[in-house]
Amino acid sequence: MRALMKTLAASTAVAVLSALPAFAAGGEAAHGGEHAKGGLPQMNAETFPSQIFWLVVTFAVLYFVISRIAAPRISTVIEERRDRVADDLDRAAEFKAQAEAAIKAYEKAVADARAKARAVSDETRRKAKAEADRRRADMDAKLADELAAAEARIASRKAAVLSGLKALAAEAATAAVERLTAINVAAGEAEAAVDAALKR
Repeated sequence: MRALMKTLAASTAVAVLSALPAFAAGGEAAHGGEHAKGGLPQMNAETFPSQIFWLVVTFAVLYFVISRIAAPRISTVIEERRDRVADDLDRAAEFKAQAEAAIKAYEKAVADARAKARAVSDETRRKAKAEADRRRADMDAKLADELAAAEARIASRKAAVLSGLKALAAEAATAAVERLTAINVAAGEAEAAVDAALKR
């Protein structure tokens, strides 16, 4: 602010000094050209006191106007702009912090959703595997039961067939021996001979 006032004062002094010749020339023309032969009016030693007096008066008036009216207004405007810029910077920093918080919340929500989806997928896969294992175990048990039942049926039929074959073989052997040798063979002996032949 002081630098501004010094600059304004210096420019005012320069303006006053540059305007003095015009004032002097105007005064000279008004007085009928009394000083026309004396050269430049500002260089006339007789007018130095009045020039200095009016310079001081003009400078004092301009300094008062600048220091009491213009400078405070300029200072107020500068302070208002500085405050507005500071508020805008604070608001921008707040918005930036909110944006960063929103980004972090979004990233956390995405990570949580991915973790939840992974957990649901793993749980679904585990349940599907358990269900498939249970069905396979049930199918294996059912097939084992059916296989055991089929083997039991085959064994019983085989035993029935074998017993029928033994009886038929014993009868055939008895009939053959009786025809060939005319010897009567007991049914138990014939069955024992068939059993012995099957065991070989």
